[in-house]
Amino acid sequence: MTMDISDASRTTTQTVTDYDRAKEVQAFDDTKAGVKGLVDAGIVNIPRIFIRPPEELVEELTSHQTNFQVPVIDLDGVRGNNLEEIVDQVRAAAETWGFFQVVNHGIPLNVLEEMIEGISKFNELDVELKKEFYTRDQTRNVRFNSNFDLHYSRTANWRDTLTISTLASTNLDPNEYPEVCRDAAREYIKNVTKLAETLFELLSLALGLKAEHLLEIGCPKEYILLCQYYPPCPQPDLTLGATGHSDPSFLTILLQDQIGGLQVFHDNQWVGVQPIVGGLVVNIGDFLQIISNDKFKSVKHRVVASHVGPRVSVPCFFMGHNAEIPKSYGPIKELTSAENPPIYRDFRASEYFSKRFSTVLDDNSPLHQLKL
Repeated sequence: MTMDISDASRTTTQTVTDYDRAKEVQAFDDTKAGVKGLVDAGIVNIPRIFIRPPEELVEELTSHQTNFQVPVIDLDGVRGNNLEEIVDQVRAAAETWGFFQVVNHGIPLNVLEEMIEGISKFNELDVELKKEFYTRDQTRNVRFNSNFDLHYSRTANWRDTLTISTLASTNLDPNEYPEVCRDAAREYIKNVTKLAETLFELLSLALGLKAEHLLEIGCPKEYILLCQYYPPCPQPDLTLGATGHSDPSFLTILLQDQIGGLQVFHDNQWVGVQPIVGGLVVNIGDFLQIISNDKFKSVKHRVVASHVGPRVSVPCFFMGHNAEIPKSYGPIKELTSAENPPIYRDFRASEYFSKRFSTVLDDNSPLHQLKL
């Protein structure tokens, strides 16, 4: 598909008097209907707040598709004879890609499918029902909105999000979840947090540590579940579902439907992550890159918009201890030496987030600011 860069340039270079972005953003936010509200209204041209800068659009014309494939790791036998081989595969993927997919991970297919279906049902509710959850109050454990960074990002993304988080309070009551997806979310969270413990054990072994190491320092302690809904887009070449970014977590486990759209930046190019029925995508977050002293890689990824949709994905970010239990993290002592000194200083999550959200999403990783 081709796009008219000249039209995009004209749109994005209009004068301030002609385009008051803050006003348009506020007007969009005030509808509390999200991106789906725009689609339901039958728009043909996407609002200017979603259109990427001309230089980004031109850059896309020079990019090319690749035949790379994100590693796929079969976890069958992880508690048996295949452990050593699986650890080797996890190590290789974490060191080179920062991403891998897992199959035979122990979560029943119906649990995955019901979670996807539940998020679809929530987003398809009458807008007045969804408005009950619409907020930008970060202290709310369960909240719905479009673009968490809507008011300070350069470009809005084509997605709506239902967030379920334990960061504001460890006393997360499942009755706070929307009823239409409550049972599915409860069951999925129970399963994905158990899988996270297994993955942290594998990653500990891959680092040459005892299996319990990452669990004992609290890596899977708290989580944020982002239930992402990407409506079909009438002009997908002009916007993104999610701008390129690395994750503010130790580890992220992603459930996605079969539409696709996730891309990983590998070998200086964007590589599509092809959905696998029953599979889950796993990626290293910034925190794990730091404590592994750069042995594991947290890499940039994004989601492209599409005419096809809606697309549903559910990343679960494992964040470590929340603000109620301040804890410093830094390179694991066993992984450093005189020959391999620490690359990063110790930091608290609050400092990381302060640095991260002082910049726009596509230039947001504060890793370099935490280096010694």
